[in-house]
Amino acid sequence: MFDRTIENTIKEKINGGKAIVVVGARQVGKTTLLNDILKDKDYLFLDADDPSTRSLLQSPTTEQIRTFIGDYKYIFLDEAQRIPGIGLTLKIITDQFKKVQLFVSGSSSFDLGNELNEPLTGRKWEYELFPISWEEYEDKIGLIKSEQQIENRLLYGLYPEVINNQGKERETLKNLVNSYLYRDILVFSDIRKPEVLEKLLQALALQLGSEVNYNELSGLIGINKITVQKYIDILEKGYIVFRLNSFSRNIRNEIKQNRKIYFYDNGIRNMIIGNFSQLDLRVDKGALWENFLVSERRKQNLYKDTFAKMYFWRTKQQQEIDLVEESNGQITGFEFKWKSKKTKFPQNFIETYKAQGLVIDRNNFREFVKI
Repeated sequence: MFDRTIENTIKEKINGGKAIVVVGARQVGKTTLLNDILKDKDYLFLDADDPSTRSLLQSPTTEQIRTFIGDYKYIFLDEAQRIPGIGLTLKIITDQFKKVQLFVSGSSSFDLGNELNEPLTGRKWEYELFPISWEEYEDKIGLIKSEQQIENRLLYGLYPEVINNQGKERETLKNLVNSYLYRDILVFSDIRKPEVLEKLLQALALQLGSEVNYNELSGLIGINKITVQKYIDILEKGYIVFRLNSFSRNIRNEIKQNRKIYFYDNGIRNMIIGNFSQLDLRVDKGALWENFLVSERRKQNLYKDTFAKMYFWRTKQQQEIDLVEESNGQITGFEFKWKSKKTKFPQNFIETYKAQGLVIDRNNFREFVKI
């Protein structure tokens, strides 16, 4: 059991008159987290993977809800996205049963978001949960052990089940990819060509750390640009990948429309391309390091409400900066290097934006991923 960064934030919201909703990919620990928060309380657990629970919660009347709630003051509905129209049921519970604290987990924001956002407007606190963060990992196993594990984490990622099954990482990741990536996304997103989704994921995995051109992807995979955009949007809402847009304000020759796409987890990415070769043998070592750092930084910014905005920067003359972060009016450029190396930041970027430039390498990455 890992202590999760958002646990105390959630605890502070208990009995605040709103539903508490935790969303994220399957197997990141949502059920474990909420069960742990509720461990000292008498609560009703409703598992929407159970057909009888789905039947019970699909369009019940207020009196039917009153009957199954009984005297419980805490209710935890797990995998809520599996119940059609669940938002209206949860709205009734939140509005009519003021003494009940509702906890809800869901695996797919693209489905759960559509079901919940309108019915529960102003009635919920929503939190995203990701694979274990480096901070959570290091806090659990200690500085020395985590230091020894850094290369394994770049290869196998930080899903709880992967960490807890040392020696069986590939088998665990294979099950995760097959059971969640393809099955859940295909079920909830109405994608009619699973083989196209697989090709797209492989293309994105192979372009890790590089700019992604939708027109090129369209030609490579054999589908139109609009479909590429739609599929990437679904992958993003399903917590598989996320986008960084290009930073552009003042410099005339800045690239303005491009984007980079990263994976939330290195292990998922490596499973998609079927490559778990050791780091020293890999041509994509730099890309893995960049993906790890950018995804960890994103987790921290979201968990800790920093309101920082993340971009990358490049000009038509190929000047570039791996990550640009804008926070409280301050702009910082980050360059990522596996080994310590002196790096010169483009002077026009530093001067135009009054920016700071920092190199993040193997020796100083902790303060970057533990805000």
